[in-house]
Amino acid sequence: MTMTTAELLVTEKTPVAQGVVALTLARPDGGRLPDWAPGAHLDLVLPGGLVRQYSLCGDRWDARAYRIAVLREPGGRGGSAFVHDRLRVGDEVAIGGPRNNFPLVPARRYVFVAGGIGITPLLPMIRQAGLLGADWRLLYGGRTRGSMAFLDELPADRVVARPQDEFGLLDLDSWLPEPAPDTKVYCCGPEPLLAAVEARCAGWPAGLLRTERFVPKQLGAPARAEPFEVELARSGRSTTVHPGQSVLDALGDLGVPVLSSCRQGTCGTCETGVLAGEPEHRDSLLDDAERAAGDCMFVCVSRSRTDRLVLDL
Repeated sequence: MTMTTAELLVTEKTPVAQGVVALTLARPDGGRLPDWAPGAHLDLVLPGGLVRQYSLCGDRWDARAYRIAVLREPGGRGGSAFVHDRLRVGDEVAIGGPRNNFPLVPARRYVFVAGGIGITPLLPMIRQAGLLGADWRLLYGGRTRGSMAFLDELPADRVVARPQDEFGLLDLDSWLPEPAPDTKVYCCGPEPLLAAVEARCAGWPAGLLRTERFVPKQLGAPARAEPFEVELARSGRSTTVHPGQSVLDALGDLGVPVLSSCRQGTCGTCETGVLAGEPEHRDSLLDDAERAAGDCMFVCVSRSRTDRLVLDL
């Protein structure tokens, strides 16, 4: 079973930077859309079964419009090319969500770090921080100034824009000198930036750094090469997951529907409770504390470290 979807109308399509277009989506009847909070994303369902996740970057208080921004990715699988080249104002597009794996948690102070299109989930966070009266600042990098979307929406007194062709790599040492218990760091962008921020914050107390990835982390081989058993607590049924087979596919073969979308461990759709056994987390969503808790997993990519897992299904 895949995600449930709704059809929305493209009401605006606007270039917002080199290689980036913003889409405004609304219900065809103009009705109210589901509420969302900063950090949430939509699944955009495109022809040919392509599903892509895009952060909501508009006004969360506008109940009748969603805004997303799409970067053209020349090396991609066609999703961004379709949006840029073929999707038009007046077209209908299927969406799933919204869902939020990157929530803004309360803090007195925030440091936001964005790289390129990674600015999108941070825009609503910045607005929310301002509404709450929290202190915040943003370090925003990109290849060139012209490639950095939404610069004109950001207050210059709290934002440092550092295009790489003018300044080189972002100076993370000065922006993230040491942890502070009342400060949360939120980062989104390309993998090299995320890896550098995670390395800079290694050893910090858990929960101070939150990151979001648009593509999955690169991982090595699974911890175990042997098959393992998955038991479904609610029905008592069980199945064997073989090497090279995902838990999601094994459940599908058993006739057990689990909502799914990205199949890469980045969207959070297939989160499933774990009642017994030790999952091997291979997603790009959970933080260290959530992984250590071992009470949930994303069955599209994660596996088992033990002979048996009991799932809350």
